[in-house]
Amino acid sequence: MTTPAYRIGIDLGGTKIEGIRLSNSGTILQRERLPTPAGDYESTLEQIALIVDRLAPDPAVPVGIGTPGSISQHTRLMRNANSTCLNDRPLLEDLVTRLQREVRIANDADCFALSEASDGAGQGRNTVFGVILGTGVGGGLCVNGRLLTGINGIAGEWGHNPLPAPSPGKRTCYCGRSNCVETWLSGPALSMSYREATGEEPTAHEIAARLQRGEMAAAAVFDQYCQQLAAALAVVINIVDPDIIVLGGGLSNIDLLYARVPAMLAQHVFSDHIATSLVPAQYGDSSGVRGAAWLWP
Repeated sequence: MTTPAYRIGIDLGGTKIEGIRLSNSGTILQRERLPTPAGDYESTLEQIALIVDRLAPDPAVPVGIGTPGSISQHTRLMRNANSTCLNDRPLLEDLVTRLQREVRIANDADCFALSEASDGAGQGRNTVFGVILGTGVGGGLCVNGRLLTGINGIAGEWGHNPLPAPSPGKRTCYCGRSNCVETWLSGPALSMSYREATGEEPTAHEIAARLQRGEMAAAAVFDQYCQQLAAALAVVINIVDPDIIVLGGGLSNIDLLYARVPAMLAQHVFSDHIATSLVPAQYGDSSGVRGAAWLWP
């Protein structure tokens, strides 16, 4: 069988399903999007199948899919997805049956990290830690260009570790624990911090705009955010010691992060010198779907 000159990547999001046809050289040849059927598992499978058929009717072309949550190594069912209709479902097996072709699935943060390690900001680096700072917080780890999943399938699940920095309060996470990294470093968490300080609750984007205008309240909340992010990333550096940390998600677009956070790492990293780079993603919002395609080497 002839090796296809491209592969298919699917990003299964909470509101939209995006698919691309990616050439072996990394060029996006075609892009398709459809809305995600809210709370409807069977319709979600149908939407994915429709996108795949539009991109590559040839069943010899493999498909990679980035999803919220991940597949349990124990049950082979989906778990921890905020799109709850996916949980406890045999998503991989159902898609193989529906699509009649080879399929690989990985967590969306893992796909993000793989994209940036393959041909993005982390290309050529030995160890890449990819971080999503958006509606939620996630992470993925690539070593020598290969995604590290771990024996439990949770490598890089940084967002559900306890926040190591002192926090001014207690926040309950949807996972059932308290003060997870996600409860302080996601976009909604930043809005909550601003509300607790001022009584107002603008979006993270609006807080960034207020910061640029020099508002003191925004500056104070953002400084707290940077301190917490530095402490949380320092845990990763102390354990994994990555060459580079790549940030994605909406909050990664705040340029001031890349000036403030590296200077704060020294308070927490067990080294006399920190060579780890902190950079924004090269492919931005497209990194997840590109990484899904790169699940096939």
